[in-house]
Amino acid sequence: MIATRPAAATAARRALARTALARGDFDAAFDHAQALLAAEPACAEAHFLLGIAEASSGAITAGIAALERAVALDPQGEYRAHLAKLYTLVRREGDAAAMLRAAERALPADALARDTMGCVYARLGDHAAALPHFDAAVAGQPDSSEFRYNQAVTLNFLGRVDEAEAALEALIARDPGAARAHHLLSSLRRQTREANHVARLGQARAAAAQGQARLLLGYALAKELDDIGEAEQALDTLIAANGEHRRSLPYSFARDEAVFDAIEAAWGDLARAPVSDPAGDAPIFVVGMPRTGTTLVDRILSSHPAVESAGELQAMPLAVKQAAATRSRTVLDAETVRAAAQVDLGPVGRAYLDRARHHRRTGAPRFVDKFPGNFQYLGFIARALPNARIVCLRRNPMDTVLGNFRNLFAVGSRYYDYSYDLLETAAYYVRFDRMMAFWRAALPGRVLELSYEGLVADQEGESRRLLAHCGLDWDPACLAFHANAAPVSTPSAAQVRRPIYTEAVARWKRHADVLEPVRQYLVRAGVAVE
Repeated sequence: MIATRPAAATAARRALARTALARGDFDAAFDHAQALLAAEPACAEAHFLLGIAEASSGAITAGIAALERAVALDPQGEYRAHLAKLYTLVRREGDAAAMLRAAERALPADALARDTMGCVYARLGDHAAALPHFDAAVAGQPDSSEFRYNQAVTLNFLGRVDEAEAALEALIARDPGAARAHHLLSSLRRQTREANHVARLGQARAAAAQGQARLLLGYALAKELDDIGEAEQALDTLIAANGEHRRSLPYSFARDEAVFDAIEAAWGDLARAPVSDPAGDAPIFVVGMPRTGTTLVDRILSSHPAVESAGELQAMPLAVKQAAATRSRTVLDAETVRAAAQVDLGPVGRAYLDRARHHRRTGAPRFVDKFPGNFQYLGFIARALPNARIVCLRRNPMDTVLGNFRNLFAVGSRYYDYSYDLLETAAYYVRFDRMMAFWRAALPGRVLELSYEGLVADQEGESRRLLAHCGLDWDPACLAFHANAAPVSTPSAAQVRRPIYTEAVARWKRHADVLEPVRQYLVRAGVAVE
């Protein structure tokens, strides 16, 4: 009996640490893990618990070190799953992918670990591989709204819309206030007057007290009102939701303007920077303001047998940040631009390709990176990857402003803070337009500026011009982009599974009165508005 007391005490301490983690008490979990290690330095569970507590408190590097020790002592699937997640947080995608492969050989029984594996696969863009893990997580813990939501998101990305809808309805039945579920459900298909969720969304938003929940529900309600023909009420709802959220943000357009200024000012240094051993690869960059047709062009290109879509990569921003070696907390800022413009750009191109490699799936010789924000990195792209092809989508300025205002981007990302106010969105557009004029002069012939309206009006003609610019032979499969079975992980998922349509052209004219201040702002800034 006496000999079993230490083991019993250790088991109790482990249970206490796990309980503390579950309730978010990371200090207590840390203390319990440290006590376990003092008693048993080679205890893999203690290192695991310490690593999770460290990472959950924001000490990601320390968390990785502790989890690596845990895996070395006991390479079980649960430990590997959480280590893979931490690797993605520090952008070590290759290590994350390798750790996932190892975890697959010893699958964890724990539902959270399976959900974690699914999330890591999703971060790497492999949604087909993510789904079985989300399914297992839901089966293991059916009351978890988080697990059910992740499952539904992935079903939608894979084009399994009916299943995604059923999963979301099941989630909402268990958790009627689940704002993310309501928001995703509204986006799955175009609602009709006969079948919509307007009444339920109105009730849920009225009951929601938390800011982000109200924002999500406001967007969902506005989208469905617009679907059923209540355009004015939809825009009023959106203006109210965005205004409420904008008041909570410490945003000033001057922050974005400083970055634009720095990019233009740094071009002289960047144009003269050395490029040692430049990579010969020819990735295709599809850039532009969001909601201008970038996903449509990505689907057209990736319908070609020689091309695959790697999705919206952060690979170039991260390669530039790494080269700059700045310690600022943001990926793109004036300090980073100035520093990166003076480095050898050959390693930047190779670092980009190495990061992108982990998001490729099919073995096609060419790939598309459709992160719209890469329009700010065109100087780095053109110099570091001399064979890269660049396509910039252009859309009617008024529709671009409205489209950005109507779309809810990643709420936690500061990159899109401009989009909650119509005039701030217009200001951002003006600087985007000026930057594209700058690149047009600095990089003659490198960037194909493709009109969304032109593509809608002449799909084949513009698609042929697009493929020619990208160095691709014509293939008729590019006209049937809507039949492309590859996953879509952007807000345009539902739209690009339809043939080209014209309803989005000149959408702004439905709201011409409300948008008149935007039109006047653009005209004063010298932007042509039709």
